[in-house]
Amino acid sequence: MLHFLAFSASLALLLLSARLLVGAAERIGLALGLSSFMVGVIVVGVGTSLPELVTGLFSVSRGVSQILSGNVLGANVSNLLLVLGVSAVFSTVRPVYLGKAYIAIDLHFLVGSAFALGVVMFDGVVGRVEGLFLLAVYGVYVVYFLREGSREDGEPRSRLVPRDLLMVGLGAVGLHFGAEWTVGSVQALAAAMGVPLAIVAVTILALGTTLPELVVSFTVARQGKSSLAVGNILGSCVFNALVVVGAGAVYGTVKAPPELAGFALPFFVGSSLLFYLLVQDRRISSWEGMLFLLMYGLFVLKLSGLA
Repeated sequence: MLHFLAFSASLALLLLSARLLVGAAERIGLALGLSSFMVGVIVVGVGTSLPELVTGLFSVSRGVSQILSGNVLGANVSNLLLVLGVSAVFSTVRPVYLGKAYIAIDLHFLVGSAFALGVVMFDGVVGRVEGLFLLAVYGVYVVYFLREGSREDGEPRSRLVPRDLLMVGLGAVGLHFGAEWTVGSVQALAAAMGVPLAIVAVTILALGTTLPELVVSFTVARQGKSSLAVGNILGSCVFNALVVVGAGAVYGTVKAPPELAGFALPFFVGSSLLFYLLVQDRRISSWEGMLFLLMYGLFVLKLSGLA
């Protein structure tokens, strides 16, 4: 019980620090003259995956990189099946419609990033060269996104507030300690439960890091605005697969033990392909959302050894 409380507290610090940093960085970006589109892609898009990134780098430095690979695979499966499933099932506007931009950019890169991750992680190890490859693919994604996306001209510039600079600093400090304590608490929790680190990371930790997206998606679903959350979720999946794993592999070797490479990895690749095929009509029906939720339940039961 104490280990779970320590894990919950460290995870809460991690998530709150990330939210504080991203909010301040977003306001600073607008004050410096960046378009809201660029702020959304660069600041918000990256910021939603900061917990996975910082936690992953700490796990690599401690020699337990299976936490990184498990968290990435679990978070991406959670985003695709649980978060988007909840959005589709509980939306007051059904089905949830997707814009053309999602079909043209996000969906293709979602599948591409999933297959790229599948290739480099298939043998259970992601080395430095493979990490650089993943980061290069993400660079192509960002450049393409910025070139194809709309850029607003003449947007009003907000005023730079010194308090935002302080918030960025406090958020960064909180991220550092939150990530360090989260990795330590995951190790302690896994030891107390008698299960592999990778299993705790792909289930409990991954679900914890995606809780903010789940809450936001449920809220906007009840407001009939589920489509607003889809782009952020897909962008987060691409960032996790390419940058979190890529940066971790460049920093130090990332390992994916058999319980991840043999099941969680192909499950994520298959879920990405299934999602891509089902939304070619640019909408997610409530029945498709139910299918996603059932698949997520099967994923958790299988990893927990209950199915």
